[in-house]
Amino acid sequence: MKTIQVGLIGFGTVGSGLAQTLFEQKERLQKKTGAEIVLTQIADIVTETLPEQFADVKLTKDANDIFTNPDIDIVVELIGGMEPARTFMLEAIKHGKHVVTANKALLSVHGKEIFEAAVANNVEVGFEASVGGGIPIIKSLKEGLVANRINSIMGIMNGTANYILTKMSDEGVPYNDVLKEAQELGFAEADPTYDVEGIDTAHKLAILMTIAYGKHVHLDDINTEGISKIKPIDIEFAKEFGCRIKLLAISRHHGDHVEARVHPTMVPKTHMLANINGAYNAIQFNGDTVGNVLLYGLGAGMMPTGSAVAADVIDIGRNILCNSVNRVPALSYLPETIGSPNITPMSDLTCPYYFRITVIDTPGVLATIAGIFSKHSISIKSVMQKSHNENEPVSIVMHSHTANEAAVQDSIAEIDALDVCTKATVKIRILAEDE
Repeated sequence: MKTIQVGLIGFGTVGSGLAQTLFEQKERLQKKTGAEIVLTQIADIVTETLPEQFADVKLTKDANDIFTNPDIDIVVELIGGMEPARTFMLEAIKHGKHVVTANKALLSVHGKEIFEAAVANNVEVGFEASVGGGIPIIKSLKEGLVANRINSIMGIMNGTANYILTKMSDEGVPYNDVLKEAQELGFAEADPTYDVEGIDTAHKLAILMTIAYGKHVHLDDINTEGISKIKPIDIEFAKEFGCRIKLLAISRHHGDHVEARVHPTMVPKTHMLANINGAYNAIQFNGDTVGNVLLYGLGAGMMPTGSAVAADVIDIGRNILCNSVNRVPALSYLPETIGSPNITPMSDLTCPYYFRITVIDTPGVLATIAGIFSKHSISIKSVMQKSHNENEPVSIVMHSHTANEAAVQDSIAEIDALDVCTKATVKIRILAEDE
């Protein structure tokens, strides 16, 4: 029986998940591929010994031992971060090894360089696990939906942020308390910045946009806002409007330009994405032929992510066995056709908005605020004000009709400069009912 030999860099959570998957599914994978998928060597600077079931696997602290091993066909990078991950990927490619990674941060910043190096060396890059954990997002987009013009991408792509918002919505717990609980449960990192400030989601959106549109989208192309400023009061007002707040990645294809944004969004409860709760992810594509497609599942974790990495290893192994390397281009589009994106300026965005304005409740203040919005052609759909203690600032909440982002920013600047305004105005974009 033929063998496909794998070298693994990084025996952490996902690395051990991959090793366990290949070990437990060995017989099934042989029946599906006609080959033995063998984990030959592992490089890790921390691990001193491997579990008993991996007794035949060589352990090294030097990744170069894997690059220079002539028997290894596929190198899997699972250490994360920019460096030395970038160097390791490029070194493996230079040595003619196919590569697999779950490193969304690396691909969203250095993807162009890595994919171009792979083309030059006629090797494959597998990255299914970089978006959506165990959900087959990448394969669905570049193969299952290949006949479609992708009109839009919209989704919940970070389980930590979704868990926090779900707990805030269902139990009324403040953000800081939920974050602490998420850290204790292992859902959030000690430094949660990438998750809660939308950066992790932006990494993933950049990768999906590159595949969907055939343009090299960089992390810096994506306007990104997080959830750390969301308060229980905003959650409660969202319910009044029939919405739930979600951290959404949103991109729309407008022909000559594409939207690229990540931010908290009020989603109508009737929308599928409003009902994705806990640590789950969901990504919705709209294709001109297929319509809406929603993919849902766990977006992280040892075994779900290990499953996705294993799927890439198997795909590449099959291509090696059939002498059909790069049968499916890594980014779906042929490399020579991929260009640079024209990103829609955020100032051109139009959508409905939620505003929470904190003011000293004096006669005429509401009329003044309404006048400022009117001056900037922003039409208000509804106004709410909760009861409050006398002599304390009050929150005025407004729900606008569709408005222009630039006009909204100008209006907020004027409102926040008012003497009666005691805090910065909170703005949350609202997903239209028909999106």
